[in-house]
Amino acid sequence: MKALSNYHALKKFQSLLALLVLCVVLCFMTDKFFTAANGINVLRQIAVNVCIATGMTLIVLTAGIDLSVGSVLALSGAIAAGLLKQGISLVPLDLFIGFTVFGVLVAAMVIGALIGGFNGFMVTKFKVPPFVATLAMLTIARGFTMLYTGGHPISNLGNSFAFIGTGSMLGIPVPVWIAILVVLLASFITNNTRLGRYIYAIGGNEHAAKLSGIKINQVKFIVYMVGAVLAAIAGVIVTSRLDSAQPNAGISYELDAIAAVVIGGTSLNGGKGTIWGTVIGAVIIGVLNNGLVLLNVSPFWQQVVKGAVILLAVVIDKIGEKKD
Repeated sequence: MKALSNYHALKKFQSLLALLVLCVVLCFMTDKFFTAANGINVLRQIAVNVCIATGMTLIVLTAGIDLSVGSVLALSGAIAAGLLKQGISLVPLDLFIGFTVFGVLVAAMVIGALIGGFNGFMVTKFKVPPFVATLAMLTIARGFTMLYTGGHPISNLGNSFAFIGTGSMLGIPVPVWIAILVVLLASFITNNTRLGRYIYAIGGNEHAAKLSGIKINQVKFIVYMVGAVLAAIAGVIVTSRLDSAQPNAGISYELDAIAAVVIGGTSLNGGKGTIWGTVIGAVIIGVLNNGLVLLNVSPFWQQVVKGAVILLAVVIDKIGEKKD
């Protein structure tokens, strides 16, 4: 009985232990890792993935998936940059609408909400498998990004906008503050609201949740919308940090987000996992990427290592499910 209790305690903190071991190993392998400058750099880099992965966690908890977040990031960032720099000109009405930094942030979130709502509508109304629906949106949103930008970056967006991605408050990068706010809100929703309970119930047993009166389609629609809105916020951060909206931004970001979710202990079958676990997963991915760069590991080997880590996390999770 005591051994079982110890096993569950170890399993609960396995992601955190893995992070500590990774940090210790990197400290011994390179003296550039454990520095204040590198720590700030890592935090700034993982903030984007934390935002995306937080939304992904809500979706995966309902036993869904969203492969379109990288393209949503690119399209939202491109539209935000375009509106900030060029505004909207209505020539027939002799009208020009300019946008502030706050205005383009809202516009990007609206774009994310519309795309996420469309994904949720396809999944709930037409019962399209989430994998297929969001894979199609991945291509659609990427295509719209190319059409909007003409395949060229939109640059020179101004210092006010750049503050979102490169600025700091109290010595902490602004993207990190945004990620903290996103995580706290998502954690509150999952742990202290009716919506959070419904999300876990649907992922645990959708049929039982439906019989208990939970509006399955409504909850799924909301989580897909929230996931895309968070991807749009990440898109604004990336665009701001680069001072440029790149048409190919966000490629493979969905894989890092899913990796953070899985490594953080959220089951791909739904119903099990936490937002804070995903945060630790995102930190592990970020530290791993940073460490491999500091060690001058080939980018090709970096992909191999990252894939192996994801596979190992899933295998450990499956072994744990059998023991439970």
